[in-house]
Amino acid sequence: MTLPYRSVLYIPAANARAMEKAQTLAADAIIFDLEDAVAPTEKAPARDLLAAALLADYGSRARIVRINGLDTEWGEGDARAFARGADAVLVPKVSRATDLDRAAELVPDTPLWAMMETAEGMLNAHEIARHPRLQGMVMGTNDLAKELGARFRADRLPLLAGLGTCLLAARAHGRVIVDGVFNAFKDEDGLRAECEQGRDMGFDGKTLIHPAQLAIANEVFAPTEGELDLARRQIDAFAEAKAQGKGVAVVDGRIVENLHIETARATLAKAEAIALLAS
Repeated sequence: MTLPYRSVLYIPAANARAMEKAQTLAADAIIFDLEDAVAPTEKAPARDLLAAALLADYGSRARIVRINGLDTEWGEGDARAFARGADAVLVPKVSRATDLDRAAELVPDTPLWAMMETAEGMLNAHEIARHPRLQGMVMGTNDLAKELGARFRADRLPLLAGLGTCLLAARAHGRVIVDGVFNAFKDEDGLRAECEQGRDMGFDGKTLIHPAQLAIANEVFAPTEGELDLARRQIDAFAEAKAQGKGVAVVDGRIVENLHIETARATLAKAEAIALLAS
C-alpha cells in the first residue's frame, strides 16, 4: 500500500535532539536536512549524526534525506553516505532531468526525490518527473519566490503557474508531490488555508517546518468522514448499476461513472494507509 504523505516535516540533521524527538511525532514523512538547515561548519558532523540517527526506529514514517547540491563540496559525500539506510534521497535545486543522473549513479538502489525550486525546474518539470529513478517531488516555494522576485500573497498567485506545472508533471508520471512550506508557523488559520489550497489543487501533502503544524496538515490532507461515506455509497451504487447492465449510477443527484469509482477507491485506500500508519 502506498504511504500517505500528508505531513512531511523538515528536521535539521545537525540537531540530534530534534531527530530523536521525530521518532514520536505524528509526521507521515521526515526530511532530514543536510542542506539549508545546516551551517557549512556543521555539515560534516551533521552527516555523522544523521547516519547514527537513522539506525533508530522511526516506525512506518518515510525517512528522506535532503543532501547538499552535487556542485558543492559536501554533496557527493552526502549521497554516498545515504545511498543506503534512508527511504529516499532528496536532491536540491533540480533544474533539468540530467541533474538527477549524477545522483542516480551515486545512489544506485534508493529512490530519488527532486526539490522543485528554480524557474528552469518549472519549465523542465515534465522531463524531470519522467526520470526513471524519481519517486517524488517537493515544491521549494521559498526559493522559487526568491528567484521569481515574487511578492508574498496569501493566495500565492505568483506561484500558481509553477505549482500547477509541477503537479501536472507529477501526475502524468505517477509521482508523489508535496506542497511547499508555510513560514508563519504560529499562524494556524493561514496554515490551514494554504493546506486547503494545496489539497484542492491535488497535492499529496505539505512540507512543514515545525511540529506544531503537523495536526492541521494531517487533518486537511486526510479524507473526511463525509468523503469516505460518499466513496462507499458511490462504489455500492455503481456495482448495483453494473449488475443491472447500466454504465452509470446516480448518487445524491449526481452521475457516477467509472472514473468516480477510481477516485472513490483511492480515497478509501488513503484512509486505510493513514490508519495503518497510526497503528
